[in-house]
Amino acid sequence: MTAASIGRLVRKPRRGVPPPTPLSPLLRLLIVTQLAFNIGFFAVLPFLSEHLGQGIGMAGWLVGFVLGLRTFSQQGLFVVGGALADRYGIRPVVLAGCLLRIAGFAWLGFAERTWAVVGAVLLIGFAAALFSPAVESEVARQAVLWEEESGGDRTRVLALFTVAGQAGAFVGPLLGALLLAADFRTACLAGAGVFVLVLAGHAWLLPQRVPGRVQVQVKGGARLLLRNRRFLALCCAYGAYLLAYNQLYLALPAEVERAAGSQAPLAWLFALSSLLVVTAQLPVTRWAGERLAPRRSMVAGLALIAVGFSVVALARPAGWTGTGGLVPAAGFVVLLTLGQMLVAPVARAWVPDLAEEGRLGLYTGALSSVSGLIVLAGSSATGLLLDSGLPPAVPWLVLAAVPLAALGLLPRRR
Repeated sequence: MTAASIGRLVRKPRRGVPPPTPLSPLLRLLIVTQLAFNIGFFAVLPFLSEHLGQGIGMAGWLVGFVLGLRTFSQQGLFVVGGALADRYGIRPVVLAGCLLRIAGFAWLGFAERTWAVVGAVLLIGFAAALFSPAVESEVARQAVLWEEESGGDRTRVLALFTVAGQAGAFVGPLLGALLLAADFRTACLAGAGVFVLVLAGHAWLLPQRVPGRVQVQVKGGARLLLRNRRFLALCCAYGAYLLAYNQLYLALPAEVERAAGSQAPLAWLFALSSLLVVTAQLPVTRWAGERLAPRRSMVAGLALIAVGFSVVALARPAGWTGTGGLVPAAGFVVLLTLGQMLVAPVARAWVPDLAEEGRLGLYTGALSSVSGLIVLAGSSATGLLLDSGLPPAVPWLVLAAVPLAALGLLPRRR
């Protein structure tokens, strides 16, 4: 996915409609950045749990604690990175994040004691908390400018950003699996190498000051955000979507294990989800943009996700196993992914309309941090629900109710 191909993808016009303005060089750079970020990240992190448990010999609870720390240092601190981007601009924040990610991966490759592993994963997580909200907020801002100049739909740009990230998430584990033929340290150093290239490219290409981006003081931003009821409502609805999406890693593995006797088919279901996003995200976004207002797009996406949970709930009492038993799980993955395609780009495209002037980084980070806290609390409740001994369809029906409940939280207009 080159910068030129990115421009061609987003410029594909409708019949009889002039093509929109090409994407700016900065916007193309940031989209390619997302691709590179995820290649480097997913070359290492999918294999971390096994390395900690089998390679280092950590207890299961400690492995879970370390993985939770990484998630908290990343998702929970997005709001900090976003606020810093508003204050100092995206260049220093992105470059600092790349440096921390390089140091974290290199450290992780050599870490053998618990304190060293914890320090490395905290660096890795906080690095993303710096550069991700900086990049995402600038992509959203540039998408709004592109929409104003070209008459195109900003959601297309955010969809392309999603495709780039998903492509990286697909390629990264393949690269990591090849490198693991040597050892985990090699995979870590290769991941660090990817971020060395990203750092060098951004030091050269990222402007010192992005035209039109206002730098504001950090103080006072949180107070304004907490008074913004429409934005907080969007955060809660987006958090409900993320909680549903997180069931790929919680409820789905349990269902696959029940049906197949192992979790081996999970890899194929994850690959199915990634390929759907890479191949269908842009056509789905184009179709929805021509027919649905933003709020209706999110309503449709959340409804599809609810149907996905209901498919498993309806099939669960039959107790099917083997290949036939995996069909409801595959249907759930397809419907969940289609719902994601409708919800995620629109939600991020909505944030610039709700953020105060100069605080788009803060609001972009807060969207991830607030929804991340919802996922943290909701995942604990989901774990208890799955282990509660209730009839097998009940947990899936409860999970289906989560995206439906989110429909009432969506702001009424863009």
